[in-house]
Amino acid sequence: MKFMSTWSLIPGTISTAAEKFLAGAAVPEPGVTLLGRWHNVDCSGGYALYETDNPAALHMGALKWADLLELGITPVIEDAAAGANLAAAYKK
Repeated sequence: MKFMSTWSLIPGTISTAAEKFLAGAAVPEPGVTLLGRWHNVDCSGGYALYETDNPAALHMGALKWADLLELGITPVIEDAAAGANLAAAYKK
């Protein structure tokens, strides 16, 4: 299953977060695949797309950043799956 993570920096934490990121602490937990990560150009936060069958591993990764970032993690589906559902529910 795919999960979209959004994050925003807690005010005053950019230096510590940058040091942690550059030290390699942003590597996903075992069993979690990082599909892509994007950073807001204003340095306020960003987005990451993960794939895993183990949401507890995502939780563990979030715990490692919870003191520096406001995090949100949402399960997501791709267009093809959403389109099939929409067609089933609304096609006349």
